[in-house]
Amino acid sequence: MDRPSWAPADVDLDRPSVARVYDYYLGGSHNFAADRAFAEQVLKVMPAVAGLARSNRAFLRRAVRALAAQGVRQYLDLGSGIPTVGNVHEVLADAGVTDGRVVYVDHDPVAVAHSRAILAGVPGTAVVAGDLRSPAEVLAQPQVQGLIDFTQPVAFLLVAVLHFVPDEQRPADIVAGYAAAGVPGSHVVLSHAGLDRPLTPAEEEAWEMYRRSPTPLILRTNTQVEALLGDLTALPPGVVAPHAWRPAGDEEPPPEGNAIGCVAVARKD
Repeated sequence: MDRPSWAPADVDLDRPSVARVYDYYLGGSHNFAADRAFAEQVLKVMPAVAGLARSNRAFLRRAVRALAAQGVRQYLDLGSGIPTVGNVHEVLADAGVTDGRVVYVDHDPVAVAHSRAILAGVPGTAVVAGDLRSPAEVLAQPQVQGLIDFTQPVAFLLVAVLHFVPDEQRPADIVAGYAAAGVPGSHVVLSHAGLDRPLTPAEEEAWEMYRRSPTPLILRTNTQVEALLGDLTALPPGVVAPHAWRPAGDEEPPPEGNAIGCVAVARKD
C-alpha cells in the first residue's frame, strides 16, 4: 500500500498498533489496513468495543473538565495515542482554560509524528517520544521539564494504557513513580480494562485476539485497579465503570451490556 504522508518511514504498515486500533474504534482516520483488519476482527465477535472506547474517551473529557474546575492547569498525557478525537488541550480550551499546559507522551512513532504535526505552533503543548513504563526517563525529558512546573499540581493521565503492562513490569510502581513527582493537589487519572465477573464467550474470544497480538491485554478487577492507586485518594464516586464517573447529560448513553473496565481519578494529599 502507499505510505500516507503522515506516517514515518520506519513504521511497519503491516503490524497493528494498539494506538491506531484505538483510533479506529473512536472513528479516527490515522490507522492502517492492518489496524483496521485487527479492529474488525474484534468488533465481529464483540461489537460493543467501539462504544466502550468512546465511553472511555468521554470519561477522559469529564475528568479533565473536573480537574480544570479545581484549578489544575498542567497535564501529562501518558500513552496519549493518536490525538485525533478529543485532545486534552482542546478540552481545556472548551472549559475556558487559557493557561493550560499539556505534554503528550507516546512510544508509537505515528502517534508522535502526527501529534507534532497538529500541535505545531499550539502554545502550551509539547510532544515527547517516550515509554510511560519508565517514569524517571519521561519526567527527565527536556520538553517535560521545560513546560511543566512541578512545584504546582499536575494531572498524570494513564487512560487505557496500564492494561498493556503485565504484572512483572509492576504497574503500581509506574503510577507511584509519576505521583511521586507531583506536589499535593496533583492527580492521577486512570482507566483500565477488566471486570469482576467471568468473561462471556464473545469477550473471551476478543481477549484471545489481544493476547495473540504484539501487545497483549491484561484484564484486572476493580479491586486490583484500585490497588494500583497506592496511597492516592480516589475522588467520588471512586473506582467505577467509565460511564458512571460523574456522567454528563449531553453525552451518548453508555454502551449496551456490562462495562468492561473501570476508571478513577485520584488525588495526592
